[in-house]
Amino acid sequence: MNRKAIIFGIKGYKLTNKEKQLFKKIKPWGIILFSRNIKNISQLKILVNDIKKILRDKKYPILIDQEGGKVSRLNKIINLSFFSQYFFGKLYNKDKKLFYKVYKIYTDKVCDLLNRVGININTVPVLDVVRRRTYNFIGNRSFSQNPERVSKLGNICINLHKRNRIATVVKHIPGHGMSKYDSHYKTPTVITNKKELFKKDFKPFRMCKSLFAMTAHVVYSVYDPDNTATHSKIIIDKVIRDHINFKGLLISDDISMKSLKYKLEKNAIMALRAGCNLVLHCNGNIKEMSKLAKVIPKIDNFTQKKTSHFYKFLR
Repeated sequence: MNRKAIIFGIKGYKLTNKEKQLFKKIKPWGIILFSRNIKNISQLKILVNDIKKILRDKKYPILIDQEGGKVSRLNKIINLSFFSQYFFGKLYNKDKKLFYKVYKIYTDKVCDLLNRVGININTVPVLDVVRRRTYNFIGNRSFSQNPERVSKLGNICINLHKRNRIATVVKHIPGHGMSKYDSHYKTPTVITNKKELFKKDFKPFRMCKSLFAMTAHVVYSVYDPDNTATHSKIIIDKVIRDHINFKGLLISDDISMKSLKYKLEKNAIMALRAGCNLVLHCNGNIKEMSKLAKVIPKIDNFTQKKTSHFYKFLR
């Protein structure tokens, strides 16, 4: 599989000529879509089909951030901003039978829409365990302050997507819940002991099995005081791979976020060297994508193997 170890965003409702040329030439591993790429169902279906034609692959990985709540990319088609993970966490706590009915209907309908337009990966669930002082970057994106409940609802989310043949990306591994800053703008540092992290933050990721996971741009000082999880070989090896026992493909969060210290190309290379299998670049800036295309290597054998597992999952 001759692909580069990167996932790109695109600029608008349709592919530009420059995007087409770049994707044909370098073959990114996947494409992620945002609200800026979605006008209506017919337009979205045409866009996804065009991407797959350019890459000559009917099963080509197309990702979307459709969490519900404040991260709802499909709102121009159907407004799902009311249905945050926190909303479903509260509903589960109040009435479990009603939760199961409503959450299944919600997830099935989201997946049906994704399948109709050809999107095959949803970057859910958020498995971060919030605290009272957690920055609102996470907020109602989390199911609960209770790690057992986050684990339970996370598994329900993954399994409902799986039944609908939509792959999931658990995030933000190994846990963004204790962060006091938005990693889009500043580097959060978690200062606590390993026992607290094992008991709460790491637990949902250990309990939930997914084909993909997305890293947290967070420094966990007890493990590595100098690097975010995305750039930390210590955290990826000892925590994510060994303790959490994550066996799938590890995707960096967006490498253009301000939490990462270096220039774009260095952020990408450091993430791959630390142990991320794929890097994510979201903003659709063609100049940045062209620069990254020159330094990003082709996917390795492990990534090829796991990608083939994903293709079998799609059937």
